[in-house]
Amino acid sequence: MAQNTYKSNTFKSNQGKKPKAKRKVSLNFSLPFLKDRRVQLSVGFFLLLASVFIFLSCFSYLFTGKADQSVVEAFFADGETVQSLGREATNWMKLLGALTAHKLIFSWFGIGAFLIPPFLFILGYKIVWGKALMKLTRAFAATTFFLVWISLLMGSMIKSDDSVSEWSFYSGGLGYELSLFFDSLLGYGTILFLAFTLLVFTIFFFNITEVLSLKKATKGVVPVSDTDKDSVVEEQEVEDSLEADEEGEEDMDDSESWVVSIKDEDEQTEEPEEELAQPIKLNTEPEPVEPVEEETEEDDKSLELDVQEPVNKPKPKPQEAEPAFEVEIKEASDKLVEKAGHYDPTLDLAKFQFPTVDLLNEYSTGKIQVTKDELQQNKDKIVETLTNFKIGIASIKATIGPTVTLYEIVPEAGVKISKIKNLEDDIALSLAALGIRIIAPIPGKGTIGIEVPNKNKEMVSMRSVISTDKFMNSDMALPVALGKTISNEVFVADLAKMPHLLMAGATGQGKSVGLNVILASLLYKKHPSQLKFVLVDPKKVELTLFNKIERHYLAKLPDNEEPIITDTKKVIYTLNSLCIEMDQRYDLLKDAACRNIKEYNKKFIDRRLNPEKGHRFLPYIVLVIDELADLMMTAGKEVETPIARLAQLARAIGIHLVVATQRPSVNVITGIIKANFPARLSFRVTSKVDSRTILDAGGADQLIGQGDMLLSMGSEITRLQCAFVDTPEVDEICEFIGSQKGYESAYLLPEYVGEDEGGSKADVDLSERDVLFDEAARLIVAHQQGSTSLIQRKLKLGYNRAGRLIDQLEAAGIVGPFEGSKAREVLIPDEYSLEQLLNNLDSN
Repeated sequence: MAQNTYKSNTFKSNQGKKPKAKRKVSLNFSLPFLKDRRVQLSVGFFLLLASVFIFLSCFSYLFTGKADQSVVEAFFADGETVQSLGREATNWMKLLGALTAHKLIFSWFGIGAFLIPPFLFILGYKIVWGKALMKLTRAFAATTFFLVWISLLMGSMIKSDDSVSEWSFYSGGLGYELSLFFDSLLGYGTILFLAFTLLVFTIFFFNITEVLSLKKATKGVVPVSDTDKDSVVEEQEVEDSLEADEEGEEDMDDSESWVVSIKDEDEQTEEPEEELAQPIKLNTEPEPVEPVEEETEEDDKSLELDVQEPVNKPKPKPQEAEPAFEVEIKEASDKLVEKAGHYDPTLDLAKFQFPTVDLLNEYSTGKIQVTKDELQQNKDKIVETLTNFKIGIASIKATIGPTVTLYEIVPEAGVKISKIKNLEDDIALSLAALGIRIIAPIPGKGTIGIEVPNKNKEMVSMRSVISTDKFMNSDMALPVALGKTISNEVFVADLAKMPHLLMAGATGQGKSVGLNVILASLLYKKHPSQLKFVLVDPKKVELTLFNKIERHYLAKLPDNEEPIITDTKKVIYTLNSLCIEMDQRYDLLKDAACRNIKEYNKKFIDRRLNPEKGHRFLPYIVLVIDELADLMMTAGKEVETPIARLAQLARAIGIHLVVATQRPSVNVITGIIKANFPARLSFRVTSKVDSRTILDAGGADQLIGQGDMLLSMGSEITRLQCAFVDTPEVDEICEFIGSQKGYESAYLLPEYVGEDEGGSKADVDLSERDVLFDEAARLIVAHQQGSTSLIQRKLKLGYNRAGRLIDQLEAAGIVGPFEGSKAREVLIPDEYSLEQLLNNLDSN
């Protein structure tokens, strides 16, 4: 962290001072349409062209102003047509140019109006290219001051001359009126007033007071200690470096928002008082360390207070030095933010454009597909069925969804809920429909819900949920637009708050589409610098489309050639590498005194963490596993352990898991995994047992398929219709992103060396053979195939243990050396020869 450059007696002298608030006046244009980059570019180019137009109009006015005087007067008085007046106008920009120049020069500012085009050009350049030719605050201050100052100067000079000349017009109406006022008030003292205001503006604009104070402090008016000299030198070096970076490191506007701020740059950076008025914005957030709240002023008063103290004053106690250390850290970061701006991770890919909604297809018609007749028929059959079983109904109402209609029933007093719940099959029989689900009672309501599938289902397109304000304007960390509820409302969930998602569903019920919906949602909202994916696809075909965004969004091991992980061994290495990444991130959070990734990144953006000490901006990492069952079958505990560890600990540091399987049995979704995935999403499954395994409740076996799903978050289960995104749409999204400039390579995870790597035949000690060595040897000889995967499948072992067995078999001379993708050669021809070899090994 930063060094302590403030003297302890400075802090002590300032302890009694009441901190002042930093004043900051901001003009935040946060209208929704201004967030559109196209609108920003249009406004920027308009300002650039307007600056050129005004300059040419005013310059032409110097020569054509007299001739156009009659044209301007006729426009405002006679009401002649634009065509006739335009033909008479001699201004280079014709009638509009003559009117503009007349107002700016003659009526208002005089020749000072020539300052307006440069300011408009600087503002337009900033909006279009994101770089400031000059700080907007300084440009605005200079333009405003000299507009008035030059007008008053010209008015005073012309008023002293009794003759009338063309220069009489160039003071402007504002200058003329001001000169009359100041002439009556001060007379010739107006010249002194102009000189004084120019001097004051120069002092504040060029910060002359600070330069003089620094020189005074460094010339050594009073002797200081060696430590104090080092502090002053270090402070001077920081100031020089910040001034050198002032022109090069300008804030770049975010492509999604347009914020123009005008603030006083030279004001102090103390903490605000509690009595401050609402319009004043706070510059810093309260820190956990109390001394930070008592910040000293940034000006040279602290240096003067330090000089007034006796030189041989006793050194303060060690515990008093700590608050001064914290004060300097805060002040240095604030000064750096003022000079260089907040750190923006998106500047690495500043021209990156998010995918457009036009890449998605519109499948749904947006019209309700359920007729009144269908609703009435279902209502009558439900009431009839309940009446047959002597269950009275007080009221019933229907809520229409895209694929399911919810009928809410209020039973008469004295009716047991369990009695209605047991009639699920009878109601399904009377309605002649699949997928009937009874919710008894509906959480938060005093009603019982009966969900009945619609005859004509409506497809929910990805475009219809992505384009909504609920998703586009969401401030969630990782927003995911899953689809629509049974009340036809778009459902958007925050993956960061889940914080991990377990998905299940039988083949063909929409599980792979659901994964694509989650990935596409995040691609539409998060910049490549803010999010990385680790994609595991044992089936090798489901996630291959995302290869195109490798250099933008994907993360992988350093030695991996393919960004999509398909090999079981590399899956194990990747999971353990993520555990290493998790531990490293927790170390960074510990050093930064932060509890989660959000707090850490906020500090880093505010430039309160030193990159030279290992700190960096941390992107979210989402691990997606498409088929957990295959990994559990081939690797077992070697996959389960790191998954469980990540699910337990990785939430706070921004690593989130999305794990899917089509076989939600207890040997796949084990107790350890299930306990750490509070959010579960189930498409249709084949049995009630599978439904209870994934959701801890029934109902998933009653779904109608084709994206119909249940989402369990805590104790609440929500029925949703998953949005549909087709493979060509995903391909176009990835193509759109992949065609843009990306990073040099994928995001590299920490290197992980497996336990079975680095060994050789000479390193294997056959006296410590595995207990399954003999069984593995007989298996290899019987099949005449030296394969690690064969041992895994037949002996139900993990990859690491099977690899160690192969190494021991090689050392014993049973199989040959590794030959790349080929199976190892089996050196023992038959079981008789093997038994002799095993007896010899036992005797040794």
